[in-house]
Amino acid sequence: MAGTCTVGIAQWLPKCNAPKENVRDVVTSIGRLAERGCDLVVLPELWPCGYDPATLAGDAAAAAEPLEGPRGQSLSAAAADAGVWLFAGTVPERDGDCLYNTAVVYGPDGRLAAAHRKVHLYTPLGEEHVFEAGTEPTVVDVDGVGVVGLSICFDGDHPAYARRLQQLGARIVVAPAAYEAAAETWWDVLYPANALVNGQWWIMANQCGGELLGKSKVIGPDGTTVAQAGRVGEADSAEFLVVTVDFDHGIQEADRTAAALWEGVPAQSRR
Repeated sequence: MAGTCTVGIAQWLPKCNAPKENVRDVVTSIGRLAERGCDLVVLPELWPCGYDPATLAGDAAAAAEPLEGPRGQSLSAAAADAGVWLFAGTVPERDGDCLYNTAVVYGPDGRLAAAHRKVHLYTPLGEEHVFEAGTEPTVVDVDGVGVVGLSICFDGDHPAYARRLQQLGARIVVAPAAYEAAAETWWDVLYPANALVNGQWWIMANQCGGELLGKSKVIGPDGTTVAQAGRVGEADSAEFLVVTVDFDHGIQEADRTAAALWEGVPAQSRR
């Protein structure tokens, strides 16, 4: 069962083709969020290489490493030094001849607890020409919190994906993203709907700057936004969003008031 914890989301615009600098920035951010009492630290999608569709293929290839490479070692050490669960966004993962967009999770002991390869590549920006697709949703058991689902950007735009995570036991979903401002309506509509119809918390870390939206947020299981970072053009692109949430209470309330949405029980039969 989930519990109360403090979540810290790092929102900024990583530099393209500057993987070493981006790693240094991330390690610093992890430490600062830990100093603010965060138990879970969440980073956005593809921060090692930045996200510019025009240069993504080259940027991702240049930053690609196996998960156990130097970047992974740095993230492992940062999680252990900070004593946090690190949902380290996504990284360009090199596995043989294949390149994946992979979400990685490290425990407070530094172990690699989970890796999820993005299943739904965003074809409007040509991601299928850069990455291989993953094949299935991923969940991870987080000590003191419960089962957490992993969703990468466009994965979560698919209602069936969110429902599958719920069926796998995930009442909390962490979603790193590089979500474009042009799709702001999707961000504002689809994700509260996912949360509501599945009784899930959604913790969403987005890049912010240029064409990327920002508005990282925590959404409760009733579909309401509990906390939200600034939007591109209206706030500094670099921001820490820190919020303490009672996961248990939100889930219990969802079970009490909205379980018919996922259990198929007619509303009039509930008491």
